[in-house]
Amino acid sequence: MAQKDYKFEGWVGDSPASADGNLRWAEFGPKPWEETDIDIQVTHCGICANDLSMIRSHWVSSRYLTPTLPAPLSTRASLGMRLLALSCVWAPAPLVMSNRVAVGSQADACLGRFGDCEYCDSGDDQYCTKQVGTFGGHHFNGGVAYGGFALYHRCPSHFVIKIPEGISSADAATMMCGGITTYSPLRHHGRRPGESVGIVGMGGLGHFGVLWAKALGADKVTVISRTSAKMADAISMGADGIIATDEESNWASDHARSFDIVLSTTPLSKVLIQDYLGLVRNDGILIQVGVPESLSVTFNPQVHMIMRRVKMTGSFIGVPTETREMLQLAPENNIKPWLQEFPMTNINEALLKMDAGKPKYRYVLVNE
Repeated sequence: MAQKDYKFEGWVGDSPASADGNLRWAEFGPKPWEETDIDIQVTHCGICANDLSMIRSHWVSSRYLTPTLPAPLSTRASLGMRLLALSCVWAPAPLVMSNRVAVGSQADACLGRFGDCEYCDSGDDQYCTKQVGTFGGHHFNGGVAYGGFALYHRCPSHFVIKIPEGISSADAATMMCGGITTYSPLRHHGRRPGESVGIVGMGGLGHFGVLWAKALGADKVTVISRTSAKMADAISMGADGIIATDEESNWASDHARSFDIVLSTTPLSKVLIQDYLGLVRNDGILIQVGVPESLSVTFNPQVHMIMRRVKMTGSFIGVPTETREMLQLAPENNIKPWLQEFPMTNINEALLKMDAGKPKYRYVLVNE
């Protein structure tokens, strides 16, 4: 049984307008307790631009507060002190009371509970057709996943990761979102000697792309951004240079066939797909991880994909095994995300600044 001496309270939304600084504090009911669950006291919680999209129902219709239904508590990562766990049959190592743990944007997957699953069976839990999101998702026992803009969070233990020593809770909160979103595709498609990597976008995701590409052994890392305004930051993070597309009139031709991997972290509707494919070497790959608000994009596959065997793919978060690798790699390589902290009580201020593009480069909420 779960303990009963704490309340599940957090920030909830009533409508898409809640993203405009109008979240409000309320009590909510967590998913019904199962013996494989863990209750977490949230100390830190990352904020992502996807939170705004979720609250505004950009991708799917979110469930908002009604007199009987708490709203999704939109968030990308929550972590804190583990309070209670019974029969954690999926945990790869024992977790004990007061462990620092982290949860990313996936709360559950079928894990073979309903028959064979080619994705869970092969270790690709994030592509399970029955995967449950940490915010706005629906658990198999009928409960709703409410995210981590709260005091407490309940989650199936399989997706609860112990935070190793050498990583602060604030750093880990950002790694569970933007960190794993960029680490997973670079690990999966990269790690060849002499590799050259281009990172499109120098925001919350892009800055992680630079950090991981270097840590994973890329020979050269270049940021591709509209302007050179963030060049000093990029160099400080380990980048070797920057391509400023608004400042270099011939950037596409001057840097054609320069990269083995181009990781695009910007929303697809804003991406110059045709030009970015041109930056990729023969047999190289363009990877899209920025989540679009608009699903309409056009490009001609003939010139690069057909004539030069250039590939284009996407990637979605990562599995627990990759997450543990990432959290181990960070202290070994002294990787520190660039972040700013806000008290959890100032969440509406943080969301407004996020919406205005102010982060350098991730925001973290702290329960004081």
